[in-house]
Parts: sequence; C-alpha cells; structure tokens
Amino acid sequence: MNQPCSFRLLSITFFFLLSLAACSEPKKSNLQGDARPVSVNDEPRGSIPLSQFVRRIYEDQNGHLWFGTNGDGVVRYNGDTTEYFSIHNGFDGYAVRGIVGDQAGNVWFGTEAGLIRYDGFAFTSFTEEEGLINNDIWALMIDSEGIFWIGTLGGVSLFDGKSFTDFELPETESDPLRGVTSSKIIHSIMEDSKGRMWFGSNGGAFIYDGSQPEANKLSILSEEDGLCNNRVNDILEDRNGNYWFATHHNGVCKYDGKSFTYVTEADGVYGPEVWSFLEDSNGHIWFPTEGYGVYKYDGVQYQNYHEAEGLKSGAVQCIYEGRDGRIWIGGYQGLFRLDGDAVVSVTVNGPW
Repeated sequence: MNQPCSFRLLSITFFFLLSLAACSEPKKSNLQGDARPVSVNDEPRGSIPLSQFVRRIYEDQNGHLWFGTNGDGVVRYNGDTTEYFSIHNGFDGYAVRGIVGDQAGNVWFGTEAGLIRYDGFAFTSFTEEEGLINNDIWALMIDSEGIFWIGTLGGVSLFDGKSFTDFELPETESDPLRGVTSSKIIHSIMEDSKGRMWFGSNGGAFIYDGSQPEANKLSILSEEDGLCNNRVNDILEDRNGNYWFATHHNGVCKYDGKSFTYVTEADGVYGPEVWSFLEDSNGHIWFPTEGYGVYKYDGVQYQNYHEAEGLKSGAVQCIYEGRDGRIWIGGYQGLFRLDGDAVVSVTVNGPW
C-alpha cells in the first residue's frame, strides 16, 4: 500500500537473499530433426493466423524472428520457413511473456513454466528447482552488466547464468480486476540511462539505484506523486530522458523528472488499458490501447492504426521494430506488420 510522498525515497532496508541453486541439473531437451508447424491441437496452421495470440516479438543475432504466443509456445521464422516449438518438441512453456538474447547468441524465454534457454540446438529449462523465485514469469530483461532480471508472480530473481538470487521489493496490493495477480507480481523491468532499475508493479513504479547509500537505494513513484495509475504494465525512457508509463486502468502518462503529462482523449488517444511501449529508430513512441489498436506519437500528434488500416483486432499487446526498420505488431488474431500506413496480416504463409 502506498503512503503519501513527493517522489520520496523510502527508508527501506534493502537486501539480497542469496538463493542456493538446487543440486539437480536444469532440464535439457534435445531437438530431434526440424521443429514442425503445430498448434496446441497439433493441427497444421496453413494460412490461418500464426497463433490466436502473439504477445512477444524478438529478432535474434541471425536475423531470425521469434514470436512468443499465449498458448502455442514459441514460433520462429528463419527467413525461409516457419517453425513451431511447443511441448511436442522440447519447449516446456505454453505462454511466452518475455524474449531476450544474450551476447553469446542464446535466446531466452520467460514463460508460465519458468525460464527457457535456446542455444541453437536444444532448449534448457530453469525453474524453482534451480532457485528461480517463482516459475510464473511476467518480465524478462538483461542489464548492461549481463545480469538477468526476472519479474514473476512471486517477486524478482536475478540470474548470472549459473545461479539465482532473490531481489526483495515491498509487497503491493493485488489487482482483483486482472486475471492473474498477486501482491508481489512484477509486470515490467527497465534499466535507465543512469543505471537505475525500474519495476512496474501493482503499487506504482519502484526505482532501485545501487549507487546510493543503503537506506536510499529504493524509491517509488505512485499516484501520490502524480502517476496516472499505480497498476503499471510497462515503463520506457525515451531518448530525451522522459519516462513513459503504460498503466492498466488509466492510460499513458509521461514524466520529465518534475511533473507528469497525461495522454488523454483530447490528444486523440482512447482506452485506459495499455500494455507496452516501443521507441523506434526515428524516436517515435508506439503503444497499444485495449480495443483501440495502436498509436504512434511523432512528437507532435498521435496517429492511430486500427481496422481502417487493416488491423483485425483492437487487442494488441506488443510492438517491435526489426533491424531493417520494419514494424511488427502482435496480439489477438496473431501477427501483423506495417507496410507504409497499412497494416498487413501475416500468417504462416506470409506475406513476410
């Protein structure tokens, strides 16, 4: 529960609790032959949507595109074929809520069943048995030092590639209006340009500054400070040093370090439920709002992409820019990409 403050520093004794990894080895699944196009029902996908719900997108070092789904495991497009990895061929999770790549070229997935690594040959799963604080992962990122930060239903774990460490944050209130919630869930994790870690929670945005004295390491930004809503789904620092907050019940707001600016219907933006952000290579800010598709902010005005532009559903959860500058959109009804100002639906058969 938040207490009144003006971007105050919380006097909280902050510490790490080292979690000893279990003696058992992580589960490793060797892939036999090529992955095959399957759905949860093991039916050919054909020209129907890539998945009923695409929630994460990532391009790896080889230029392969990975699509995390909400029930079909993970899908990879290698530039030639589309491959499905699910429980049928070594991938332990159904719902993929985070995808990142490390410097060694491994691709990592945060799922409802734990952390999964793909080394180009096999999937290896890391779970509570190895020291992960909770298997139900909702946020996954790698910081500038190469450390994994993993936000789960039961709090935060750090991972150095070998062992997990619990990272303590204050409990908040669970959100009864969400399908999955807890007092410890972390929805997003972001490292800013100053090396501070930001955590989107049900109680606002926690900020951890490891350079500060112990009593001042942790602070919080909440509705008491002007944050548009305490239920924070995502946080973005833009190239100008502004912080953007995607909230679950009151849309988007921007923080310049002193005051908040709310994005409202007066700006042409509708919908209170916002899941994610992207700042593209041109400095444009993208975000989806539930029921209203995708918005792009060019620094002056907000442009909407919805049914009129070819988007089949207003329920979008992620937006991603590939290395070639192409914008990809994932959500209900599958995968989409931008072609100019038109939105194109992409199935197993393309068009890619």
